[in-house]
Amino acid sequence: MARWVEVLNASRGGEPVVRARWCASFRCRLRGLTFRRALSANEGLLLVESRESVASAAIHMLAVFMQLGVVWLDANGLVVDAIVAKPWRMYAPAAPAKYILEGHPALLERVSVGDRLEFVHDQA
Repeated sequence: MARWVEVLNASRGGEPVVRARWCASFRCRLRGLTFRRALSANEGLLLVESRESVASAAIHMLAVFMQLGVVWLDANGLVVDAIVAKPWRMYAPAAPAKYILEGHPALLERVSVGDRLEFVHDQA
């Protein structure tokens, strides 16, 4: 069963950022948003690594057919890097990260490097 979280920007008074699918398994992280052709502005994927790392937090955009807003966070939810990722490329964060939030490029209008994000797990 899919698990979802509401991502809130604590640095901006708890402003909603996106509703994201919690993606902690290797298989889920590997697939990511591969083969997706569209994503709503309020939908995302939160990739969860086992530890902070630059290498482990690297992403691929192979067979991703759209640009994504990508935000890397450390274990405390601090945004350490954010970019617009283009199809068929690979990206790594500027600093070690534990979480990778992928969503519509509009996501970057609601998040900046240095912000602290919080995750509120859905009860359903």
